[in-house]
Order: sequence, then C-alpha cells, then structure tokens
Amino acid sequence: MAIGPEGNQRCGSCGRLEQNLEAKIVDPKTGEALGPGQRGELWLKGPTIMQGYLGDAEATNATLNSEGWLKTGDLCYFDQDGFLFIVDRLKELIKYKAYQVPPAELEHVLQSHPEIVDAAVVPYPHEESGQIPMAFVVRQPASTLDEKKVMDYVAKQARLVLNVAPYKKIRRVSFINAIPKSPAGKILRRELVNLALSGTQSRL
Repeated sequence: MAIGPEGNQRCGSCGRLEQNLEAKIVDPKTGEALGPGQRGELWLKGPTIMQGYLGDAEATNATLNSEGWLKTGDLCYFDQDGFLFIVDRLKELIKYKAYQVPPAELEHVLQSHPEIVDAAVVPYPHEESGQIPMAFVVRQPASTLDEKKVMDYVAKQARLVLNVAPYKKIRRVSFINAIPKSPAGKILRRELVNLALSGTQSRL
C-alpha cells in the first residue's frame, strides 16, 4: 500500500505516509495482509528503512523479512482515506482468554474520568483467563473513587461511548500516588507489573 504526502490531519491519527514509503497492515499470526479498519502489525518498506542490524543476523531476520519489509511491532490500522492510527505495541497486549486487549484503549477510558489524574493498565496473571487487565489509578485529591466505581465506569464507557468489546474491561484496580514513567514519558509497565506481583501496592 503506497500513500502520497497529501493530507490533512485527522483526530487520533498520526497522519499519512511520506512519499516513497510503502506500508501494510498484517495479521501477526498468519502474515495475511489486512484491509482498511482492520488491526494488525504495521509493516514498512522504502529507501529510508534500515537494511538490518550490523553483525546481528538473528535480530535482522526477526525484524526484516526476505522482501525488505520492516516489522514495526506496532498494532495499527489505516482508515478508508489512508490515515494511520496506532493502537498499541504488540508486545504490550494483554492476553485475556482468546482475546488481545490493548492497554492504551483502557487507559484512554480511565483518563476521561474527572476524578482520575493518571492511569496505566498492565497484565495480571490469572489461573483461568491467562491474564486480566489491571489498572493502576492516580486519583484526584479527596476523591472517593473505589475499585468497583472504577471498573463500573470503564465498563459503561466502553460499552456506550467507545463501543469497546465486552472482554475489554478492567478486572482489578490498585490506587497509586504516581505512574512510573521514563524521562520521555513512556509508562514503565514492567515496574507496575512487578509492583502488582509483589502484593505491596496501595489499595487505599
């Protein structure tokens, strides 16, 4: 799929592709190319794409296929007009039963609550489901939000506003003073997973 440089902005999109760059959305399990509106891994190809990792054939083969397509590891989709939307990183998807849940979608819902300052969603191990979405929430001062209110809010918003599938729900909540982030603002999910597994997180 090749998309020219023309292009107005579209809310929620990172825009259209640069000229001379090709892209396609691929089912990460089957390698099948997907159409507009379908979510999969973003593959890129063009003169500006790297040729590989110097001295590391294994890493190169894992990232580039034989035709020169770069596997970005990003879960994305194109709309009918060629605008690209990034959903999440594939490696960060939560494997709930037979489904994959993007943490960023649930974080967006959580952050829309007027009593929530910040939030992050991570996988929490579950015997029956494999993993369940767990939310770390920073509340506004003097907020009375509890675990049930947070989960009910997400379920309602997901169903009525965002049309999110029923399996995309928060199933565990912990309240925290601040979400750990890198200097670039990236959520340090591994720290939160470790905190959840340690059992020492605040639930006040």
